[in-house]
Amino acid sequence: MTPVELSRTLLHAVRCAVDEGKLSVAVPERAVVTVPGPGGCGDYASNLALQLARPAGQPPRRVAEVLRPYLLGTGGIREVVVTGPGFLNVHLGQDASVGLVERILRDGVRYGFVERGGEGPGVRLLCPSEARALVFRDAVARILRSQGVPVYDADARDAHTNARPTPTDAPTALHLHPTPAPTSPHPLGPDASRWALLHPAAHDTPRIDARHLVQREENPLFRVRYAHARTRALGRNAAELGFGAVPGPVDGAQALLARLGDHPRVLAVAARDRAPDRVARQLVAVADELLPLLPLVLPVGEEKPSAAHRARLALAEAAGAVLAGGLSLLGIDAPDHL
Repeated sequence: MTPVELSRTLLHAVRCAVDEGKLSVAVPERAVVTVPGPGGCGDYASNLALQLARPAGQPPRRVAEVLRPYLLGTGGIREVVVTGPGFLNVHLGQDASVGLVERILRDGVRYGFVERGGEGPGVRLLCPSEARALVFRDAVARILRSQGVPVYDADARDAHTNARPTPTDAPTALHLHPTPAPTSPHPLGPDASRWALLHPAAHDTPRIDARHLVQREENPLFRVRYAHARTRALGRNAAELGFGAVPGPVDGAQALLARLGDHPRVLAVAARDRAPDRVARQLVAVADELLPLLPLVLPVGEEKPSAAHRARLALAEAAGAVLAGGLSLLGIDAPDHL
């Protein structure tokens, strides 16, 4: 279950509670789902009960307790714990986490992508002729296309499919004005320069210096690319040992699974807000949760490959696919060797 799916499940629980007279509120359009914060637990958390408390005329914890039975057993939810003033903390069953890994491995680097639909006429992206703006426009175009939005060039031709909009569906012009870089990023090379320009939010001034080239943990781009390269190496090493990835339960990986499950939502928000920095920050978060898992993937010494090793390898390869797909949206290479 992804955060988007859990959000729909939460709203369905509210509708059920309203229909049965347990709550008297208007069902909101969305329910925010996040990784549990301090004092929280489980795979996901939501402040939905706090959001509904005032219109329902009840304390938040009471609203949370009303919603709890409607959530249990739904969509792979194993347990729901109410913490603090009324946060809903959701524990998923093992089948839900296994299904998430299976889905990512099936979709590969396109996990979180949306097939093109008929939701709108598409867009034309306009920007100043300045280094950061041009890189920013390219990344935004990639992210929008990943969410099924046609992006047209100056000739009103979809740069992805070479198709033109219909006469009644003129593309919307979007003007992008990220804060310019203080100096030329080109001495950093193509990948580090793109990261330097895209990792900060559009309104922040990018930092152009050699720190983006440092091959150590303090460099976020290095951590992301290193984590991806390590997943590829582990796959090769596991094959030499005679075993492969088989999705299964992985102890202590809840935070990583939550980050992976949240990836489709992050891409959707990045497209909506034209914010490549959201993708960059997501990749750093995934890498930081993945790196402690990697030393546990392969057997040590005379240890034989077990179901746990196969499951960890599957989770690592799924996370590697998310990192590779996210880097591609930023126009940055994801090398197999680093």
